[in-house]
Amino acid sequence: MRTIYLLLTLSVLPLAEMTAQEEQGMYFYRKEYIPAPLPSFEESRNDLPAPVWEENPEWVELYWKAWEIAFSNLKQPPAGSPLVANWIDEGLSPQIFQWDTHFMAMFGRYANHIFPFIESHDNFYARQHSNGMICRILNEADGVDHHWGLGENYARTINPPLFSWAEMEYFRFTKDTARLGDILEPIERYVAWVEENRKAHGTEHSLYWSNGQASGMDNTPRDIGRPAPDGDIHSATDAMGWIDMSSQIKMCYDNLAEICTILGKERKAEKYRMRANAIAERINCYMWDEESGLYYDVDTASVRTPWITTATFWPMLAGISSPEQTARLVDAIKDETLFWRMLPLPSLAANQPHYDKCGRYWRGGVWAPTTYMTVKGLQENGYEELASLIARRNMITMYKVYESTGTIWELYSAEMYMPATDATGIYMVKPDFVGWSGLIPISMFIENIIGIRADATANRVIWRSTSDKRHGIRGLRFGNTTTSLIKDGVNVTVESNRPYTLIINNREYKIAEGVQSISIE
Repeated sequence: MRTIYLLLTLSVLPLAEMTAQEEQGMYFYRKEYIPAPLPSFEESRNDLPAPVWEENPEWVELYWKAWEIAFSNLKQPPAGSPLVANWIDEGLSPQIFQWDTHFMAMFGRYANHIFPFIESHDNFYARQHSNGMICRILNEADGVDHHWGLGENYARTINPPLFSWAEMEYFRFTKDTARLGDILEPIERYVAWVEENRKAHGTEHSLYWSNGQASGMDNTPRDIGRPAPDGDIHSATDAMGWIDMSSQIKMCYDNLAEICTILGKERKAEKYRMRANAIAERINCYMWDEESGLYYDVDTASVRTPWITTATFWPMLAGISSPEQTARLVDAIKDETLFWRMLPLPSLAANQPHYDKCGRYWRGGVWAPTTYMTVKGLQENGYEELASLIARRNMITMYKVYESTGTIWELYSAEMYMPATDATGIYMVKPDFVGWSGLIPISMFIENIIGIRADATANRVIWRSTSDKRHGIRGLRFGNTTTSLIKDGVNVTVESNRPYTLIINNREYKIAEGVQSISIE
């Protein structure tokens, strides 16, 4: 399980002494909390997008349950705290987790007009150290870096570096250019810290290292280096190259390039594009295995390690894999001996040592963040039907478990309709978890099952409609536009407060303000 559950008593004096002598958050404009009330689910429900899905109406029930739990996790900084913003909490412990926060923004954007979910990032920016480091775990009570987010050489400090991905996905929904200007320097400083402290300097591959705790895949068997001094193999500091960490940094440079282009900083954008391309070349050189058609971590001698996990799919999302390589990765997804189980996609391939059909956390459990990542990678590469099928399989499982337990869980078994077990293999994982588990009944339901994707930057909605039954969404907001789209047979009824472009199954329509009907025969 996430080791945060343990009531460890390690000293935090060295870090406390360090932070007492520096100004944290010096690169971010927001310095103090301005009190703001928290909305409740009850008062907000009528303002949330309302899906219509007659094919499986019970999935709509699961959608609303996810929002109910999510709104119950909205929090305010306590009195005297250095935290600067209300936030959505993962609901796991009295700490705020970095990569949970990134993924919660992905579904939170659908309710940005009610609560600015992306501002949950602001608490991390406001606690950034002068050297650029942002700890992956902050105490809710006092905003201090939690000791389990540290380790030798700050080995456990960095969660997947996805600030920029979450910010850009949110930006495409809000078109808030001013925010991009506010967050550019904090992310640049953060990436510079990663370059200095997580690049495998001195190795041939010069990729980026992580470990179980830092990668977020806590008890993954991928750590094969020496244990940390405290004996925890999952806090190792070996200069390996990790597929996920290396791909995420490539994504980060791509995002920074896009942000800089939007802000008119083209020289800087070109520098970031060149860095991204160089990382992609090294990943394909050292991590791709042509025989198996998969990406693997590499050790300090640039030798590929044997483990097959969902991390192998990050290069697909990051724009690293060629069409031919992507096709091989798709073959692995559909392989029943690897990832195509009753519930795809287990975090550890089913043919691997230590695979556990009950989950055992990252030794076979199915997790929303890695599933979402893979589905988005498939979507970006044109594998829409497979992306939709994975989303549907996840909705089936989540609803069956919801029927029997009344709630949403942290992760699920790949083999049975049940929540997964934690790292002990004995106890069930966290219930009432939304948390990143909201990605499936909210984001993937809207985007990959109903098939609607909004883009405020292009003033466009793309709808990949696949159901013959009545379906759509009411009250979808993107940018300054609020629209409803309901398809019934070949007829589509659209209502909007502003003009925009609607593309349904590759046919383009100009939507005017008001109500109109479209026949898509």
